[in-house]
Amino acid sequence: MPPPIYFAIGDVHGEATKLRQLHGAILDRIAFEGQPAKIVHLGDYVDRGPDSRSVIDQIMALEQRFDGNRSVDVISLMGNHEQMMLDAYDAPHAADGGMWWEQGGAATTNSYGSTDTNWRAAVPKEHISWMRRLPGLLHDTERKLVFVHAGIEPATFPQDDQRTYLWTRSERFFQQWQWPDRDELKGLMVVHGHTPKSFDPEIYPHRINVDTGAVFGGPLTAVMLKEGARPQFLRTN
Repeated sequence: MPPPIYFAIGDVHGEATKLRQLHGAILDRIAFEGQPAKIVHLGDYVDRGPDSRSVIDQIMALEQRFDGNRSVDVISLMGNHEQMMLDAYDAPHAADGGMWWEQGGAATTNSYGSTDTNWRAAVPKEHISWMRRLPGLLHDTERKLVFVHAGIEPATFPQDDQRTYLWTRSERFFQQWQWPDRDELKGLMVVHGHTPKSFDPEIYPHRINVDTGAVFGGPLTAVMLKEGARPQFLRTN
């Protein structure tokens, strides 16, 4: 059996319509390719955009659809906005959600039909349980591929902490010339989101950034990684 094709999707931020379109394009491409595939969501499903609830419903439904499927695997990673939402959910003394609301959380509570301090009751418990289970990293050691929301710390990877995976915008990560000469980093390709630089993906020898600002008017983007082929991109209109 050939190695799986990876499809990694950048920051969604409540853009449910774009996610639906991109999922459709990815599934069509998987059917065309006719080989195993892994669909990786890179985090930041909630906040800022119009329908965070629908985004989570879609991803959970896709996971359930392919649960136990030997050809298609769906993996969803934690983003910093999911972590902020969980932190707010677990802090009842911050009735309004605190910093999370200021970073787009109010749009998320609106998508659950709540605009007041009782927003926690409006969020389905299965959504919260799902978020708590999200891993921070996917590492394919054979192909030297790392999938993560924000990035890694080159000096310590793979012993980084969760905060690095969710939040980093370190120049040590962005600039490959700052990477130390470590065996763990040789040939490594990191696929990430978190830091939109434009409406186009970024591709460098050591990293691919697929956050193309979907919530700011850009497309939602996925990178397709097929062994032996150059990266390709699938994007919404």
